[in-house]
Amino acid sequence: MAIAAISTSTVYTVILVILILGYLCWYLYGLHQRNQAATIIDEKTFREGMRKAQVIDVREKKDFDAGHILGARNIPYSTMRVYYQGIRKDMPVYLYDQGKTMSSRAAILLKKHGYQDIYILKTGYARWDGKTKKSV
Repeated sequence: MAIAAISTSTVYTVILVILILGYLCWYLYGLHQRNQAATIIDEKTFREGMRKAQVIDVREKKDFDAGHILGARNIPYSTMRVYYQGIRKDMPVYLYDQGKTMSSRAAILLKKHGYQDIYILKTGYARWDGKTKKSV
């Protein structure tokens, strides 16, 4: 009975492929969860609907104070599990952060707690060119 010798580089390659596939599956699962929880909207749609919605900035307080969308309130994602009850379920929820990462996580959390109309700003605050406010 002959045992086939496997080179070290082959083992490393197999491990690398498994890690890449694992990461890819994890990433796609996150996208699927986000797409089930929320709708991604562009800045124009966000601006048109924000008067009839609750605009929530999920960035940390220091980032919110440095500048935020006018009319938004700050509920950092890090505290969302404790303070999400302060968000009304009967009104649309418009979420944003610097990009989409924290908003996506917040949307998934809210969806798990029964919120239905959840929207995420596609470009995030980083590319927002509407009215803003800075806290002193």
